[in-house]
Amino acid sequence: MTKLKVTDLKKQLKNYEEKELISIILELYKLDKTVQEYLSVKFVGGDAVDELFERAEKEVKDEFFPAKGHGKLRLAVAKQAISRFKKLSKDHLKTIELMLIYVENGTKFTRTYGDIDLRFYNSMESMYDNIIMECEKSKELFDLFQDRLYAIVEDSDGIGWGYHDALENLYYSLSWLEEDE
Repeated sequence: MTKLKVTDLKKQLKNYEEKELISIILELYKLDKTVQEYLSVKFVGGDAVDELFERAEKEVKDEFFPAKGHGKLRLAVAKQAISRFKKLSKDHLKTIELMLIYVENGTKFTRTYGDIDLRFYNSMESMYDNIIMECEKSKELFDLFQDRLYAIVEDSDGIGWGYHDALENLYYSLSWLEEDE
C-alpha cells in the first residue's frame, strides 16, 4: 500500500468542504481507538487525560501484579502504555508518574518473586535514569518525587545484577541533593 505523505494529505484536504471534513473526522473517530483518545483529550481535556492515565496505570501495574493470576512481565506492553499516554496527553507530570509506577512495580516484583534477568534490570534502570534526567531539569519535579525515588533505591537493596548500585548512583548523581546539604 502506498502511504500518503503529509504534504499530499494537506493538499487533498484543502479541496474538501467543512461538512466533508467533519464526515472524514467522524469516520476516523469510529475506526480507531487511538483517534478517539486523541480527540477526547483535545476536546474534553482534563477528564479525558485522567481516564487515559488511569487506564495506562492499570496496564503498567497489571504486567507486574494483575488482579488475578501472575504478572506476565511484558515490559514492552507496560512501556508502550506509558509512551501512548505521553503522546496522547502531552502531560509531563503524569508521564513521569507512570514511569515511577513502572520502576516501583518492577522493584516490588523482584522483591516478591526473586531475581529476574539482566534485561529486566536494564529496563528498570533505564526508566529510572529517564526519571532522574527529568528531575535534574526541574527542582519542583525533583521535590515532588524525591521521596519515591529514594524509596526505590532503598527497596532495591539486596537485589542482584548490580541493580541497587546502579539506582543508588543515579539517585546521588542529582545536583539538587548537593544543594540540600
